[in-house]
Amino acid sequence: MKILTSDELRKADAYTIAHEPVKSIGLMERAAKACVDWIASSSSLLPKEKGTKPTAKIFCGLGNNGGDGLAIARLLAAKKFKVEVYIIRYSQKCSEDFLINEKRLKKAKGVKVHNILSAVQLSTFLSSRQAGNFQLSTICIDALFGSGLNKSIEGLAAEAVNYINKSGCRIISIDIPSGLFSDKTSHGKDAVIVRANHTLTFQSPKLAFMFPENGSYVGDFSVLNIGLDEEFISSLPSKNYFVTEEHARFIRKPRNKFSHKGTFGHALIVAGSYGKMGACVLSSKACLSAGAGLVTVHIPKCGYDILQTANPEVMVETDSSETIVSDNIKLDKYNVISIGPGIGTEKETQNALKVLIQNSSDPMVIDADALNILAENKTWISFLPKNSILTPHLGEFKRLVGDADSDFEKWQRQKEFSLKHGVYVVLKGVHTCITCPDGEVYFNSTGNQGMATAGSGDVLTGILTGLLAQRYDSKQAAILGVYLHGLAGDFATNNLSEESLMASNIIEFLGQAFRKISV
Repeated sequence: MKILTSDELRKADAYTIAHEPVKSIGLMERAAKACVDWIASSSSLLPKEKGTKPTAKIFCGLGNNGGDGLAIARLLAAKKFKVEVYIIRYSQKCSEDFLINEKRLKKAKGVKVHNILSAVQLSTFLSSRQAGNFQLSTICIDALFGSGLNKSIEGLAAEAVNYINKSGCRIISIDIPSGLFSDKTSHGKDAVIVRANHTLTFQSPKLAFMFPENGSYVGDFSVLNIGLDEEFISSLPSKNYFVTEEHARFIRKPRNKFSHKGTFGHALIVAGSYGKMGACVLSSKACLSAGAGLVTVHIPKCGYDILQTANPEVMVETDSSETIVSDNIKLDKYNVISIGPGIGTEKETQNALKVLIQNSSDPMVIDADALNILAENKTWISFLPKNSILTPHLGEFKRLVGDADSDFEKWQRQKEFSLKHGVYVVLKGVHTCITCPDGEVYFNSTGNQGMATAGSGDVLTGILTGLLAQRYDSKQAAILGVYLHGLAGDFATNNLSEESLMASNIIEFLGQAFRKISV
């Protein structure tokens, strides 16, 4: 799914209106209906007491986002919601579609409309018993400003945002939380932005939704299809994508019934040091579970019994060192190599990594301490085989490229790093971001906070290595591997809990993740 800019979405709107044909007010009605259907089907938003009407208080601006809010009010009232609308009159100007929906709303039954002209009036209405106090069971809908906003919210509109945030209600933002910029950072101490529990956005997620700095504003989000022209969207030059199940299913390669273990490659995983052999156990087991035909691990001598006992399906090659990886490793048997989990940063290990990346010609997976070594020896990055996959968490990424003032700046640095060095960077996080040497960017849609646990990254390294062993190309392996890793984590959390999830549980549910994208 493409992630479109606000300008691209406006063009898609205009093209659809011109070529379907449909009037802009008709497109607004589609958007409102999609929102109302989502709200009415969300059991968590509806009162649990029988006979109690669900209540919605809707804050509307004067543009098309406000027009959406007015249409939502009318449609919710038709579904027997108790609806109150607060039109925030911060200007004399209103959009044409807002005015049309304002006239339609006047004919609707059961909707109270309050025109708010000042902060004092706003405060009076919201504290008045006649207006009805906000209750925890009330849905507060933010329809003040949409994705076209390009300046900070001030004055009466800012007061409305503050009241929404203090309401104590479940807050739903329409299209985008009011005050949040779609395509640039909104980060700042004086930012006035709605803090939504859930955002209902149209046709495409917004780029801003992908970044941690905006998590407290966006909450969870759902993308609602409003029928914009798909061919036109496909023609747009956007290089940013949100990975869905459909995309993962398209990448997955079915197995031929006459295949054998040699068909699916021989992977080498260089991992472990004294006290950190668990990283090798997890990555090698994940590599096999992701489908690699053969897996060999290169480990210090101290880990031999551990690996042979914990993971008998893998082959073990021991280093000359008892406690660390230090040898120059022969590579002729393997079609993919990964290095990093638990190896430490001893001088001998650093030298072993340097020789390994200089001698490797095929794409590698570089993780954990291997990344930290590269951060200390940045000239070595040029030795990496083209199309290698680097899998840093935020701390490792900062050591590689430096700190940034915002998530948007960090994202730019990540893209530049991939372009400069010809590598894929998998920056792990809520919507793990994959930047590619061709300039494309993929944000992941699976995973949960339960996966923030020791060893989760080692499992991802194993999955990526296993996919590369099966001759997925680097882009395919990165996209599919990250998606499956997150999906397996979702299955694990659903069966266990966020608190109790361990990295080994992700491996246990990896088969279920593969089945999900195979049907």
